[in-house]
Amino acid sequence: MEILVVGGGAREHALVRGLVADPQVTRVHAAPGNPGIGTVAQLHDVDPMDPRAVAALAAQLGVGLVVVGPEAPLVAGVADAVRDAGVPCFGPSAAAAQLEGSKAFAKQVMAAAGVPTAASHTCETVDQVAAALAEFGPPHVVKDDGLAAGKGVVVTDDTVEALTHARACLDRPGRRVVVEEYLDGPEVSLFVLSDGAHVVPLAPAQDFKRIGDADTGPNTGGMGAYSPLPWAPEGLVDHVVATVAQPTIDEMARRGTPFAGVLYCGLALTSRGLRVVEFNARFGDPETQVVLARLADGLGGLLLAAATGRLATHPPLTWHNTAAVTVVVAAANYPGTPHTGDPITGVAAADTIAGVHVLHAGTATRDGALVSAGGRVLSVVGVGADLTEARTTAYAGVATITLPGSQHRTDIASAAAHDALPSPTL
Repeated sequence: MEILVVGGGAREHALVRGLVADPQVTRVHAAPGNPGIGTVAQLHDVDPMDPRAVAALAAQLGVGLVVVGPEAPLVAGVADAVRDAGVPCFGPSAAAAQLEGSKAFAKQVMAAAGVPTAASHTCETVDQVAAALAEFGPPHVVKDDGLAAGKGVVVTDDTVEALTHARACLDRPGRRVVVEEYLDGPEVSLFVLSDGAHVVPLAPAQDFKRIGDADTGPNTGGMGAYSPLPWAPEGLVDHVVATVAQPTIDEMARRGTPFAGVLYCGLALTSRGLRVVEFNARFGDPETQVVLARLADGLGGLLLAAATGRLATHPPLTWHNTAAVTVVVAAANYPGTPHTGDPITGVAAADTIAGVHVLHAGTATRDGALVSAGGRVLSVVGVGADLTEARTTAYAGVATITLPGSQHRTDIASAAAHDALPSPTL
């Protein structure tokens, strides 16, 4: 089976890497991909936001499966166009992808499905935002209703900062914001595959959203992640499937917009029980990098089963008895306007370290040399017997890489590796 992966970030590099390792997969294509992906897959210069162009490429290549990585192409209808062309596609329809495309829509679905989540108000004016902030009190949580590449959320005790963020969101035509009550407790990311009716959970992970150590500074698309979670309560995955994922998939089917793909469940284990922080309609970045590093089964067959309604008959998943940590190397000035075009060296050296693999995100080639081309530039993944070994391995890989002005967090998985996190209850 040949497979086309749509996208060009570290998440897609992780997906391509997993697919290439599957004996059922004979060849992997990527559109547009990146220099790292190009070392193991054939690249195609096709706009991932153009549904007709992606569908035409899939048909031309004769692939047996298309895997759509990023959220924006899904919301734009790429999966619909691919399926209309007669090619199986892993990724929800544009209608189903509104679970991520609109936080207000996701709240409506959760309410109808009885899924526990934060209390919230959807606001269309600054006055409505101010009233909601006053009702919930600090810390304030203000979310852009639409897609914002992981940077549309502000969590702050400063009412002026919260209102400023809301005003910037509302200044764009047709935009709304969602103001939520603050959820305490640790956060967990759980990917749940669905074929529209059945669900199969993957291993949970935790990511680090803020730019600085000790969770300081502004939100980013994610600065690192780790899996497994030694502090997670027993039965967490089954509980999430029963109370969050399956009810949501059932509600989407009831509405006539079945969700087939991966439902990213962003969760908080609060003092009042589990709550959904957000849904995404695709694999998370950087959690995918660590979850797939531990998956022992063939990824191609698993994603094809989800795309073709056969998850119920897929064998139970197996996992390597290892831990994985990924550390994101970001460009100078990220998450603002990142500095690009800077030379990157040391990637090949990092890849030679036992247990390390480097995934490309914001990279390009210029005159044959690797240069930065985005905010999050590389994901350095370390695999080890436990979290301590995995993070030591990951940071050994980071130490070999040189990118002028680059930044990375030094505390990814540190607390978990040192058993410094409390064990919450469900």
